[in-house]
Amino acid sequence: MKRIVNFNSFNVFSIEKEVWDVEYHNHNFYELIIIEKGKGFHHLNGIVFPYKKGDVFLLRPSDGHEFSIKSKTRFIYIKFTEQYIWENLLMNKKNELKKVIQLLMEDRSFVYESAINNKADRAHLLQLAHILLYEFSHQSRYNKDILTDIFSAIITVLIRNTMETTTHKKWIFQHVGRIEKILYYINVNVLDTDKMKIENLAKEFMLSPNYISIYVKKQTGFSIQQHIIQYKIKTAEKLLLQSHYNINEIADKLGFNDTSHFNKIFKAYQQKSPSEFRKENK
Repeated sequence: MKRIVNFNSFNVFSIEKEVWDVEYHNHNFYELIIIEKGKGFHHLNGIVFPYKKGDVFLLRPSDGHEFSIKSKTRFIYIKFTEQYIWENLLMNKKNELKKVIQLLMEDRSFVYESAINNKADRAHLLQLAHILLYEFSHQSRYNKDILTDIFSAIITVLIRNTMETTTHKKWIFQHVGRIEKILYYINVNVLDTDKMKIENLAKEFMLSPNYISIYVKKQTGFSIQQHIIQYKIKTAEKLLLQSHYNINEIADKLGFNDTSHFNKIFKAYQQKSPSEFRKENK
């Protein structure tokens, strides 16, 4: 997986795209992505779900992602490091809020959906993002102080929205960092048949084979095998569109029993065969 490296502790910018042209990747920083306009699909840690105007995604360094754009989309990016959080946010927060911010950074609080669902909070956060973008682009007096205050307000709005839903409360107050490590491990090693055996996966995380299966299903709603298949399907899409391998070769590279099995699984997820997918998208 490609890794994007940024050496700035804080960065804000916007881009507009009709076609997503950045391969599946992760980062060495945290990333808050706000959808200013447009719609499409977000591929996050192997799971695909739709996005629309007003959606907000908080990504940690280990998160692998990319977008598929259906209509021209304008993204606002806020990139920041753990050091920036400590020096500019945590030092001045009350203990309770400080704890929640730390949990947001350490654990996966929102999993695969937008961090903002409340209609008013969506509008407020988008306005704050516009102000932040302006201040970052215009080096005026007290600029750094204003940037810190606005960014702090964005994080606080995000937390308030998070705390309003029962589902998100559970993610905030449970230590779920382990699930992200498991999903990341699956993503990186998905083509290694030996490492993907349940007993070896369980051993890697010092869990019993039975418990790790139950744990992953409970935390994500998908079984380990479903995660493995979804990662493979995602890889198959790339090979179909970006390589000259034939269907048989792709099936073999991805570890399917035979081409027939690959066709059947791919069609179940994409509602079309691999050859149809390649033809339509090329």
